[in-house]
Amino acid sequence: MCDQPAQFADQPATDPALRRTLAAAGLPATGRFLPKAGWVSRVWVGDEYVVRLNNNGQFRGAYRHEATVVNLLVGSEVPHARMLAHGDGPDGPWYISERLPGRTLYEAWPAADSHTRRSIIESLGRALRALHRVPAPADLLPPWLADALRGTPWPAFHPPVVSAALQQVEAARRLPNHDSRLLANVADWIQERLALFAADEPVLVHGDVHGSNVIVDQGRVTGLIDFAEALAQPADVELDTILRWCAKAREYPPTPDERGLDETTLTEVPGWLRGAYPELFEREQLRERLNFYDMYVELALYAHHPLPDTREAARDRIALLLSGHNHLDGLAW
Repeated sequence: MCDQPAQFADQPATDPALRRTLAAAGLPATGRFLPKAGWVSRVWVGDEYVVRLNNNGQFRGAYRHEATVVNLLVGSEVPHARMLAHGDGPDGPWYISERLPGRTLYEAWPAADSHTRRSIIESLGRALRALHRVPAPADLLPPWLADALRGTPWPAFHPPVVSAALQQVEAARRLPNHDSRLLANVADWIQERLALFAADEPVLVHGDVHGSNVIVDQGRVTGLIDFAEALAQPADVELDTILRWCAKAREYPPTPDERGLDETTLTEVPGWLRGAYPELFEREQLRERLNFYDMYVELALYAHHPLPDTREAARDRIALLLSGHNHLDGLAW
């Protein structure tokens, strides 16, 4: 879920939905607000706080989940936006947080020089280390993902859940015209690798770290935002998302109508991150673990995506992964 924006002109709080939300939170509708488009939310950025209004019913529990996660961060060293209020109203679920200094990494990155970029990523590494030290319930899952694992439609396909990998194989087998031989090979492939995770302790993972969900200012991270996909999983699940972003940045735009960053500007990110947070890269058989996470994501797409072309593309990537290749091949990490 990505709620960061395209740019518009400043406007006062005249939008009726915004005014109703501010009133429900007991906040004044004064000052000027910048309306911003998002993937699943309407967003208004004010001088002191950010207002989000969920307009996608598939994610109705997202803000309650985010509030739960942000409450876990209180008193920690994780840079984040303090929650002011959240609730449900006639316009849908809403969430109001303090406004952090700076702008998204996506917005700041193109004009930043190499020194500033490195400083940002090193700061991100420190933020992630702090996040992964925050105690969290072992069964923490976003509501939409918990529902999807119980059989409801999937509104999104990330992040991975190690224990549910074989479940995705079975879901794919229920597809008409599925590739039974491919799925038999995938099931064997997964079974051979489950032991890699047997000794893991789940930690608090953001689950969606990329350029639009990191706020930066003067070369440092001032906040991780949008914890709607946070969950308890092995720490290197975080690395899976970050490396996927580095390899396929154009597929991570801030809104559906925009384009993500140029991947060639992110080639040094894995190395900088490794220098700042080496423990994230020190797991035994890390490449096989990352391949496992990738398999989970592709299986979820193959089993659940509504578009046939997307499912077919996922099938092709699964076949490639079985041969030992994926997006990680082109990264220096």
